[in-house]
Amino acid sequence: MKNVAVVVQDGAEPFGLGSICEVWAEPYHPDDDNPVFEFVVCTAEPGRIEGGSGFDLFVEHGLEALETADLVCIVPKLDFRHNDPRAVAAVRQAADRGAIVSAHCTGAWVLGDAGLLDGRECTTHWRHADELAATFPKARVNPDVLYMFDGNILTGAGAAGGIDASLHLMRRTFGARAAATTARRMVVPPHRDGGQAQFVRTPMGQTEADTLAPLLAWVSERLDEPMPVERLAAEAHMSPRTFARRFRDETGTTPLQWLTGQRLALAEELLENSSLSVEQIASRVGFGNAATLRHHFAASRGTTPQAYRKTFTCLEEQSA
Repeated sequence: MKNVAVVVQDGAEPFGLGSICEVWAEPYHPDDDNPVFEFVVCTAEPGRIEGGSGFDLFVEHGLEALETADLVCIVPKLDFRHNDPRAVAAVRQAADRGAIVSAHCTGAWVLGDAGLLDGRECTTHWRHADELAATFPKARVNPDVLYMFDGNILTGAGAAGGIDASLHLMRRTFGARAAATTARRMVVPPHRDGGQAQFVRTPMGQTEADTLAPLLAWVSERLDEPMPVERLAAEAHMSPRTFARRFRDETGTTPLQWLTGQRLALAEELLENSSLSVEQIASRVGFGNAATLRHHFAASRGTTPQAYRKTFTCLEEQSA
């Protein structure tokens, strides 16, 4: 890998461009012994490009830079649903000849427009994952990971997820030492634990239901208590079978799945805002013990309760 070409369009997000530059545009430093690349920023019409944060870019190079690029990076932009057909075609041609094509956050829409997500595993910012899947139904969208590499197509999650994706490619291409050195220079971890599921806020008490709304509120105040379906059905004055059917009709999920989600949401709040131990939190939210909480937390959030607390606890509380 020698040549890196970065595609920008009107509305380019500065952090998206900056994160790419931090990894691939760095000049040689003897202390790092880092790889150096021919780095070019390009666009369909060279000249002034409207930026997405109150300042513009001046881009000298056109899309012909993609013809010899080993790596093509796509910068996210504000109006991500509308992409220049010339940029889309050039990205497609680069991928077809074997170049690695990388896009993070909403830059994935360019890949989708180019047909490069069809049949591939990919990701984007968790807030846009459902829309990406709906817009490109042949894509296999995974909203929980920080990055996904399928064939020669690399996709990353939102914002800093582009750094994770680039460091993964650096590690895969040049080895762990090069990736670690790059990360150290940027003052970021070379690999972040967990996926982006841990960043999705799941507020409590947001489930809409018609006849079951009072019951859901009642349960939310008693999450530390055992809540078998029989108890819930009795509280709702229904048979267990009728209750289970009504619950799915009104909430779109099962009582157990809903209850687990509520308990996890409360566990997140307590991990962030209390000094309770993981064992105490597990008991408080109704999981009974820390092992059960860790199991559900890992399955749903892709990380551990301890790692989540370390990541999201306020700095003031950490230093107290």
